[in-house]
Amino acid sequence: MTPMHCFSLTIENHIAHLVLNQPDALNTMGPVFWRELDTVLTDLHHGSAARALVISSTGKHFSAGMALDTFAGAIQMDDQSPEGRAAFFDSLTDMQATFTKLEKLRIPVIAALQGGCIGGAVDMVTACCLRYASADAFFCIQEINIGMVADVGTLQRLPKLIPLAVVKELAYTGRRMKADQALQYGLVNAVLPTPEAALEAAMQCAREIAAKPPIAIWGTKQAVHYARDHTVDESLAQMGWLQAAIWSNRHVGEAVTAMKNKRAGDFPDLAAIKPFKDLA
Repeated sequence: MTPMHCFSLTIENHIAHLVLNQPDALNTMGPVFWRELDTVLTDLHHGSAARALVISSTGKHFSAGMALDTFAGAIQMDDQSPEGRAAFFDSLTDMQATFTKLEKLRIPVIAALQGGCIGGAVDMVTACCLRYASADAFFCIQEINIGMVADVGTLQRLPKLIPLAVVKELAYTGRRMKADQALQYGLVNAVLPTPEAALEAAMQCAREIAAKPPIAIWGTKQAVHYARDHTVDESLAQMGWLQAAIWSNRHVGEAVTAMKNKRAGDFPDLAAIKPFKDLA
């Protein structure tokens, strides 16, 4: 993989660990951040080495969100013409699509959070499956404080995670929600004393996920997300097709045998994806 400026990535024991590594810049999000994140998520989605992805950070804050100087440069919108506003729509949908890749990644995504999770960082972590936070963590829908509407996923995903009235309070006021409140409302899975403990909790969860049959984890993620957005009857029908497509007597037998013998199961990785455009 091409060396990255905003991140570091390791894959070990079937766990991918992506680290935001620009603490001096508070891990803010500029064009390079978006390009690198989009590339690494595409590679992980197409690959077969990782069974879970942990995202963590460095420094004072998980991320302070969008780099404010970006608004004066790369994405400054032309609001003087319908053509300019239409172009901004297309640019924005590209940004949204990158965070949606987190949600649609074939493997579970677990965020380990410390300090501020601000603005675009809330967009990012709400697209993850699970969130572990240190006691000093807080969440802020910062966009309203700089005169705009949050537009890369927070207002669409957060209402599916916490009560709507709480979303409105945060979105209308720009107030900070501390880690203990986030735990109370169910936004985070656990609050740990330190960033190191939050990362270890995320890694322990990833290890447990990585020990399960990857295709069953894939199917579970598909079913849960589908059920979130559809009726019970529609979701049951989808579950029937899904289970019929991925059922494996071998996987069930191996899982039961491994559990009885108190050993790790032996399961195949997901098949690597070869994009059609890359085929000879």
